[in-house]
Amino acid sequence: MTERYIVAIETGSSKIRGAAAVADESGMLDVVAVEEEKLIDSVRYGCIQNIDVSKAIERVCERLESSSALQEGTITGVYVALGGRSLRSDMVTVATELPAEMEITPAIIEDLKAKARAASDASRDVAAVVPVRFTVDNKTQANPVGTFGQSVGARMAVLTCAPQIKRMLRRVIEERLGMKIQDYIVRPLAEASLVLTDDERRLGCMFVDFGAETTTVAIFKNDAPAYLVTLPMGSRNITIDLTSLNYIEERAEEIKRISGNAMPAEGPRRPGVDGIDYSEVNTYVNARASEIIQNIVAQLEYAGMKAADLPGGIVIVGGGARLRGFSDLLGKHSKMKVRNGAVTGSVRISDSHINAGDYIDVISILQAAARLPETECVEFPEETETPEHTADGDYESMYADDADDDEGTSRIGRGYDDDDDDDDDRRRKRSRRDRHEKGAPQRRRTAAKDDEFIDDDITDDEEMHRSSGIFSKLKNKLTNIFDGDGDDNFK
Repeated sequence: MTERYIVAIETGSSKIRGAAAVADESGMLDVVAVEEEKLIDSVRYGCIQNIDVSKAIERVCERLESSSALQEGTITGVYVALGGRSLRSDMVTVATELPAEMEITPAIIEDLKAKARAASDASRDVAAVVPVRFTVDNKTQANPVGTFGQSVGARMAVLTCAPQIKRMLRRVIEERLGMKIQDYIVRPLAEASLVLTDDERRLGCMFVDFGAETTTVAIFKNDAPAYLVTLPMGSRNITIDLTSLNYIEERAEEIKRISGNAMPAEGPRRPGVDGIDYSEVNTYVNARASEIIQNIVAQLEYAGMKAADLPGGIVIVGGGARLRGFSDLLGKHSKMKVRNGAVTGSVRISDSHINAGDYIDVISILQAAARLPETECVEFPEETETPEHTADGDYESMYADDADDDEGTSRIGRGYDDDDDDDDDRRRKRSRRDRHEKGAPQRRRTAAKDDEFIDDDITDDEEMHRSSGIFSKLKNKLTNIFDGDGDDNFK
């Protein structure tokens, strides 16, 4: 069964995450490594702010390459997540009139998608086109392919982002790191595909990605996204509120993560043993969490729906979803059942140290990439076989010196064989670096330094040993000339 390596990068507002997986042709995904690098103020609302992101991505990729599964590999391409405040969903209606009644083919559906793409806002980049509803001869069809008709219509969700999002990603990944962006994947759609059940998508549900700086709300109905919006508020808003209690942001984040509770505090205030008034802390947490939840629930009305229209309830993911009491408070305000999203059984986790629930964002990108046309993201060095013959092509001549031992011939100078082996090792190392340079020009300076080191990596003893071998062979040759019949030696 054919297997390929997939690498995903997710540029969040608080961290950069990278993950590698092995995908087989059946679609089964085996996650072999996950790495992350914390960042502050380098990505805002999905848009890269400074070049520190490039350095962070490089460090993440280097650690992935150092993992046991990719130890000899070089990452040459990545799939990149698209998300954040810039992401927008617009509904577009398109139709095609056919020359006669004929079978609806996948090519006709792709033509409808192209029309929807062309009808979108020209000032924005199209990230994805997702069909919501089809009609064939004005009759609704869940899947029109294979049916017959003279006209085909479709209502499609066109997801777009600001052009600078992709432009900055290309600049830091392709131009500075030399890795190819294999494709862009809309993170909310990928996450929903990973954690939602078929029944939830078909019957109707609300999907919430509660991140650090943004909260994405997507409503699914009839197995398609009927509504999507990204709110400019996230769990960091709660952290910033806590800094008003005279905590630096890092300490406020720690307090929120360890002791924060979105549910309103009950009973009298009692300072903790560490001097922190947790009742006061959670008053702030509850107030901001309630505001965020009110904005989440309000999206039902903006989408023209009611809670009863979404029997699948609410499924929530993201770092903010781990805030104690948040899911309970969301269920209380929305009057809907709420569950935390989890990775489905189609994904295996090879490393027991990886908690899949903590990395739903980047794992979902891996799963979405596995469904796309096969593309390798990791290049491994080719196996190099050492030839079992000498430079003269005579296998037996490898032991010629041993045969001459009985005649008293000196064995000095055998060091050439070891030197040849060392040269083979150096060639293999250079070969890997050469491939690395082709895929990552930005790392070329480091590779060049390594090459210089390798070229000079011959000790004085080794050099003396090599020289000794040369002079010993010359000495033996001259001895044979002058001890025997010199004339015969020149015949």
